Amino acid sequence: MSLMKTPLRIALATVSAGICCAAAAAQNPPQQPAAMMEEVTVTGTRIERTDIDSVGPVTVITETEIEATGITSLEVLLQRLPAAAGFGGNQTSAYWVSNGWGTPQINLRGLGINRTLVLVNGRRVVFGGTGANSSVDLSMIPMSLIGRIEVLKDGASATYGADAMAGVVNLITKPSVQGFEIEGKFGMTAENDGEENLLDLTWGRSGAWGDLMVNLSYQDNDASPLADRVPCPLASTSATACSGSSSTIGGRTTLPAGALLPDGSVLTEPTRINFNQTPGGDGDFYEVFDSARHGFNYNPYFNAVQPIERLSFTTLGSYALSDTTRWFTELMYTRRDSTQPASPATLRDIAYAADHPTNPTGVDFVLERRRLLENGARRFEQDVKTWRVVTGIEGDINDDWSYDLALNWGRNTATDAITNNINMRRVGATLDTDLCGANGIPCADYIGFGDVTAEVLDYIVFNQEGTGGNKQISFSANITGAVLALPAGSLRFAGGLEWREDKGWRDPDPLVLAGIALGNQADAIAGEIEAREVYGEVHIPVVSGLPWVQALDLDLALRHSDYDLFGDESTYKAGLNWQITDAVKLRGTLTTAFRAPNVPELFGGVSEGNLTTADPCSGYAALSPSSVVYQNCRAAGVPLNYNQLGSTILTDRGGNPELQPESADTYTLGLVLEPLPGLSVTIDYFDIDIDDAVREISGSNKLATCYNSAGLSHEFCAPSHHTRNTANGDINFLSTQKFNTGREVMQGVDFGAVYRFEAAGLSNTLDLQTTYLKKYESIAFDGDQPTVIDGFIGDGNGGYPQWRANASLTTRGDRWSGTYSVQMIGEGEDFNATTGIGSRMPSVFYHNTQFSYAVSDAVNVSVGIDNLFDREAPRVASWTDGNTDTMTYDLAGRRGYIRLTYKID
Repeated sequence: MSLMKTPLRIALATVSAGICCAAAAAQNPPQQPAAMMEEVTVTGTRIERTDIDSVGPVTVITETEIEATGITSLEVLLQRLPAAAGFGGNQTSAYWVSNGWGTPQINLRGLGINRTLVLVNGRRVVFGGTGANSSVDLSMIPMSLIGRIEVLKDGASATYGADAMAGVVNLITKPSVQGFEIEGKFGMTAENDGEENLLDLTWGRSGAWGDLMVNLSYQDNDASPLADRVPCPLASTSATACSGSSSTIGGRTTLPAGALLPDGSVLTEPTRINFNQTPGGDGDFYEVFDSARHGFNYNPYFNAVQPIERLSFTTLGSYALSDTTRWFTELMYTRRDSTQPASPATLRDIAYAADHPTNPTGVDFVLERRRLLENGARRFEQDVKTWRVVTGIEGDINDDWSYDLALNWGRNTATDAITNNINMRRVGATLDTDLCGANGIPCADYIGFGDVTAEVLDYIVFNQEGTGGNKQISFSANITGAVLALPAGSLRFAGGLEWREDKGWRDPDPLVLAGIALGNQADAIAGEIEAREVYGEVHIPVVSGLPWVQALDLDLALRHSDYDLFGDESTYKAGLNWQITDAVKLRGTLTTAFRAPNVPELFGGVSEGNLTTADPCSGYAALSPSSVVYQNCRAAGVPLNYNQLGSTILTDRGGNPELQPESADTYTLGLVLEPLPGLSVTIDYFDIDIDDAVREISGSNKLATCYNSAGLSHEFCAPSHHTRNTANGDINFLSTQKFNTGREVMQGVDFGAVYRFEAAGLSNTLDLQTTYLKKYESIAFDGDQPTVIDGFIGDGNGGYPQWRANASLTTRGDRWSGTYSVQMIGEGEDFNATTGIGSRMPSVFYHNTQFSYAVSDAVNVSVGIDNLFDREAPRVASWTDGNTDTMTYDLAGRRGYIRLTYKID
């Protein structure tokens, strides 16, 4: 990942050298913006609004505010928002992001990445990742092109269609650039790693004929190793002890009572033992397992921050076909190369007979977990290419009416790989004494560290590779304008139609497809979804100019969607703006929203697997005959002497073509105050209720719910969920495929305050944005108890602290500006652990600062430090890698950067 580092540093040096000359030639200092409220058109409706006048809760991040953060990765900026929560991919957590390794994402409200709609200039973007994905790859959009970001924190299906359940992130590109701009950034952490290299080249021209902007962006971010920050698991809790993985170097098993240890002592009870893991040690040695001595330290194999290399080319333009008609186009291409290291692979559940020539114990046993250190670390790799082309016509019909027609095409293709994976069929062959030793099959000894030969590794190791992609094509037509003049203002209308087709596909490695590779078997995925939609909106000024009613406006929207797979779906939105006085306004919305199941949910191949599952009818004869379980098992025809064989049941899992859309009702009620010149305050309450959520319920949960329901009345008792062998009572069919069930309820308050003022001849802006999550509960299915999520962090879910906030102070002089910001992540509890270290997390504050100086009209230099006080991430007990929740906290530590910008008209 060093292809362009040398050119980048040369470019930075060139710009730096130009500063000296530019400083000498500087004549006129640049003008600073006036201290006033900036009105920005937002996208909460197709009928134009400003953030302070909008009906719903909207956060607008301007280009100036983006530059003040020093952030050059879009997902980092968005995931710092107080309204973001939960599970989402970034450079820290992307190792864990399934179905799209390395994919940066945004998760508004923490309701799910597939419930946040991402737009560019008000239009949809093709999904990105490694194939059949459900979210936009944010790395495809260069930060240098963004003029502002509009975040609508409200259901918006009536305006934009499916997926906008939690809200909308609309990325608005810069309108134009005049001349040539060069931007370079270099940064690194206090550990002298995690180098961040950025080079942006932008050229643009505009005039009466139209405008054209071309951008070439290259970003190369190096890794920050985890071990330099967290030497081993639990290192932050003990100076002398670590808690390692139970997948050990030598391998472990459980020997029965009566078995002998190498010293001749006899085991009096079943005992877990560990085989030799000393380099050059006795391969036949084994001893009683001790987690402190035998646990594997995996931290040296992981990164705190993953490396990523991105190259993008973008062209944006328009051409005046006439005084009233313009042709426009957007062309985007991005290539992302990303990697995530992982610890050596683990062999699991290998059965050894007592007489196997490599078995030193003399008894039958199962080698439970053997870390194949001889094979070295694994590495996940992604090569992702994304194209997006938008073209269309927009124009003015008259002074009051305008229209636009657009064709939107996007395609994402990817190759992803896992190095040093294991062919389990070949592992079996190396242990078969009738096969190995001939026909090119070596015999292997996996018991104890150091006995696996290079010949065996060459035979069993392979590099896994899969391919996949996503495609989207849509056509939209919109019209908006004033219908008629009312006493309180103009009644305005917006309407339009859209046709859209989404495709996704995923072709796993042939060995994964066949279930031969180490890991879960996966089927190929291929499917498409087609939608036709029509919508209309009206803005009705009801009354104005009365005492305590300066203005009262009503907004209504309705959208009808027709899907080829689901049929019809209609959503609506009603909003009210009540301007009481110049300083006080009330606003509120009532909306319905829906999310259409995506390609992997619908068409993900159904596969069988032996999953750990408890059958409640196993041994039910010991229960009271009057108990519900006893009576239901008898009614189901289960023999009285039935006992489950083993701890697993063959289970179907995967997509479900019978899924239907999720639905949601959202309510917001807001208060907008402008008590002082330059001060605006917004307080917005939100209430989101999601029904028919697409979920996968475990087999154990399904069976327990069924057999505890009166008269086998629960839907989980239906043959579509499980059946039994009528002869012996065994479960011969069990499905955990996704289906529509359950409910999610969320309530909270967004608080925002912006104060712009002059002091000591300087322009100042104080900004505070806060989200309070009052309630978030999930009910997996009808009859299940609610799971409380608000206030909890970890367990792979991400963080849902009740309080999140961002605060900043920006001060501007004639040629300089300085910003100091604080990000607060509130306290929380571990999802699983109730006591001990890591069961409760304190509030965490990250301090960031940046100083910018305009050397001349053409040259600007910025320096900054993020995580100024090097705040370490708190321990989270239920999260292993990094000892913390990588979705929520910063692992990189203190880091600094310098950014140089050079503009030529």
